[in-house]
Parts: sequence; C-alpha cells; structure tokens
Amino acid sequence: MSSALKMVNPNADAATKKGQALAINSGAAKGLAEVLRSNIGPTGTMKMLVDGAGDVTLTKDGNSLLTRMQIAHPTATLIARAATAQDDMVGDGTSTAVVFIGELLKQADRYLSEGVHPRLIAEGFDIAKGLTIEFLDKFKIAKEVDRELLISIARTALRTKVHRELADILTEIVVDAVLMVRIEGVALDLHMVEIQTMKHKLGVETKLVKGLVFDHGARHPDMPKRVTNCVIFACNVELEYEKTEVNSSFFYNSAEQREKMVEAERKVVDDRVKKIIELKKQVCDGTDKNFVVINMRGIDPMSLDLFAKEGIVALRRAKRRNMERLALAAGCTCVQAVEDLNADCLGQAGLVYEYNLGDEKFTFMEELKEPQSCTVLIRGPNSFTIGLINESLRDGLRAVKNTLETNNIVPGAGAFEIAANEYLKQNLDKAQGRAKLGIEVFAEALLVVPKALAENSGHDAQDVIIKMREALAANPDAPVGFDIASGDVLDPESSGILDTYLSKRHMIGTAPVIANQLLLVDEILRAGRKKEKDKMAQ
Repeated sequence: MSSALKMVNPNADAATKKGQALAINSGAAKGLAEVLRSNIGPTGTMKMLVDGAGDVTLTKDGNSLLTRMQIAHPTATLIARAATAQDDMVGDGTSTAVVFIGELLKQADRYLSEGVHPRLIAEGFDIAKGLTIEFLDKFKIAKEVDRELLISIARTALRTKVHRELADILTEIVVDAVLMVRIEGVALDLHMVEIQTMKHKLGVETKLVKGLVFDHGARHPDMPKRVTNCVIFACNVELEYEKTEVNSSFFYNSAEQREKMVEAERKVVDDRVKKIIELKKQVCDGTDKNFVVINMRGIDPMSLDLFAKEGIVALRRAKRRNMERLALAAGCTCVQAVEDLNADCLGQAGLVYEYNLGDEKFTFMEELKEPQSCTVLIRGPNSFTIGLINESLRDGLRAVKNTLETNNIVPGAGAFEIAANEYLKQNLDKAQGRAKLGIEVFAEALLVVPKALAENSGHDAQDVIIKMREALAANPDAPVGFDIASGDVLDPESSGILDTYLSKRHMIGTAPVIANQLLLVDEILRAGRKKEKDKMAQ
C-alpha cells in the first residue's frame, strides 16, 4: 500500500517533512509566546527561575527571563536572541516582541493547514510590515518633551516591571537622573548615572543621590568622617613606595647607611604629598573650606598619616568610572603629576561624609553645584530585590533616553495595535492575490497585545476588543486604549499611558522578519557531521 502511494505521489514524504519542520518551528514559537504572554502589562504575573544551585529568582522582565532560561530548542533560541537584541537597542518591548512572533505563526497556521504556501504568507507579512510602519509614523505624536511627559513614559514602562508603589518611586528617580546628566548638544550617556547597591532597609527606600557614592571610605582613623564646603582634588598619582619591577637587592654596612637609603626611597613620595599639602594650605588656610583627595592609585600609611595631620580626607584606589563621573559632578580635572599644581584643577562639593554599614564603608559626595553626573543608590533587604530594581532601572532609563532622542510618543494601553489592525484591513488592496491573507494574519496578530492586557487583568478579551473597535469606529481620529481596572476604553494620552516610539518601531520591524524566516524553513538538519567524518578519517 505504501509503495503504491509512493508511485502515485512521489513527493508525499517531502511534503510531510516540510509540514513537520513548519509544525516544529510554529510549536516552539507559540510555546515561548505562551510563557511570556502572562507577563504583559502592569497586572501581568511573575515567573520563578530556579538555577542549578537552587537559587530562586522571581521576575516578569522579558529580557531577564530570556537570558536566564535554559532554552534548548533552536527555534526558541533564535526568537529569544532576536528579542534580547531589541532590548539591547531600545531597552523595552522584549516580551511583546516574543508574543507577537508566536501570534503571527499561530494565526498563519489557519491558512497553512488549508494548503496556502508559506511564501505567500511571508510576502503578505512584508507588505503588512511596511504598511504598519507607515501607519506608526502617522499615529505617533510629536510633543515638546518636558518632565511631566517623561514621568508618564517612565511610569508606563516601570509599572510593567515592579509593583505600583515601587514603580512610582523609581519613576521620579529615573527622570531626574536622566535630566541631570543631559547636556545640550551632546549625545546622552546613561553611563554617567552610577548604580550603587546597598543591602540595607527596603526597596522603596531606593533614592537618587545628586552626586557620587564611593564604595569605600578613608583608610585612616584620624581623618574627618564628615566635612562641609569641600575642595575636591582628583589625581592619578602614586603616593606609596613603588616596588621595582625586577628582583633587586640593596646592601648596607651600617645603620646610618640603611637610614639614608630608607630616607631616599621615601623622599620621592613625601615630596608629592607635601606639594598636595601646600596646595591645600594655599586654597583652604584662613577659610572654612576642607580639602578632599580622591586618588586612583594607592596611598601608603605614612602618606595617609601626613594627610590626616593636615585634616585632609583622602580616598585611594578610586575606580576609573568614578573618576570620569567625578569630573562631571564636581567640576574638577584629574591630575596626572603634582608638579606645578594650581587651583584650576580643583572642584567643589558642599558635603562629603562617610557611611558605615557593617564592615562596609561608603563615601557620599553631595550638594554639588550643577552636577552632570549622579548616583542611584539601590536599597533592598536581599539580592533578589536589588536585582529586580536594577533591571527595572535600566529599562526605565532607556525609555526616558529614547523619548528625549525622538521627541515622539505613542499612545499605549493597546491603542496603537487596535488602530493598526483597522488600518491594515482598510488597505488589503495593497497586496495581490493570496498575499492578502498575510496582511489579514498580521492584522489579527497585532490584537494579541490588547488581548493579553485584558486577560492578565481578569477581563474577557473578546469583549474588550469589541468595545475598543466600537469606540474607534465612533471617533477614528482619537486613540482608544484599554483601562485594566474597569475594563472600559480610555484615552491613553490624557491618562498618561504612553509608550516609546522606538520600542514599537523595533517590534514591528523585527517580529515579521523572524516569523518569515521560520515560515520558510522546510527542513531541520543537524549540522557538524562533515567535521565529525573528517576527524574520524584522520
């Protein structure tokens, strides 16, 4: 019977293989999408990750899940890498991109099972992607960016990551931090926002320090712990005895010779210290100013003792990234040599104080004049809370940065997706023949975002879609969003539910490309056999 079938239809096995490969790819995409679908929105649920050591992580951040999950399926790995690449670019929309890819393949299955060739669906996807991007450029709102707008953008992003109370606190921190490091005419550098962690108190006590926080303190017990009206001297100078790079020995015949050798060795370092002390006397004597030394290299005990006797606070081995931020925060320049020192290299700070937390010491530098660098001090009772806040801050900072760069916003709460769905249905004539099916699939897949928002907030997805369509038909020019609390429609712009233009743009640009690649795979093969055969032959 089977041999007769082969004679009648010799391509039957090939067709079966194509169908199996497509089913495998589609199943993997839909499976990964189902995992992340329940994360979308402020009411989304969390996932528990347990690693090999038994450590437990609770998170709803899509990027964190995709990078930490052990994904063995090659198709799921491809989708995860594409989604995390979007997170690297724009910092948000990871879960939505994965869910959208899964929905594209799920909706395409309806026509593929009826014999429609995947190439026709893929062609429709390409046309629909171009139409949707074209619509997005019309749908976006160009607005003058102010603090209130940035607050709305950051709040919308952060409430999908952490609980409401903490999200509102982080929103203020994120916006103020970005506005502080922003310099007109210069590309915004988020690395100028230092993230410092302190396992102490509660997560809601995370705060923005309008200055710097060093993760160490002064190394001399007699140095002041709190000084005001400070002069900051930043340097990269060796203030300790330098050992030779090669093995060497010094020999002496008497104690006097030994003392002279020790004195000669110390003279170079002591001269450097004395020049710094002379600069301190020149600037601070006769005033209420205090002198603070921040050195990237070491300071030996004898040098520390000389500084302490002069009332100077000295920090050694400061990190390079802190020195770069120090120049922007305090207005000082890093000195590489102590010859010809003058007051032009110095900076100013209103308050420098040391904070002890168990065996750890932190040095705070605050009350700076027009700082262009700052520190977000993350507090939390455990590593899990600190890690969750750290991930959320990163996404919030990127969302604010993207808005400042584009000066455009997109109404959220599913408003763009429902409007784009209607736009695609009205433009089916842009495709020929059965390629229109691809546009229909794309339009229906867009609705996965408002549907997921409705399901995660306990509402019926179909009822929500019907209400949004009715409201959009009544007033096509007004954006229509979904209120997760009441289940009714709302105006996202007036409600402050706003998404970034770049996150939507990248999602629409990335998801169809991945879906097309998966649709056009007709066989899955194991690679590397030729290399194995070559090794065996050798």
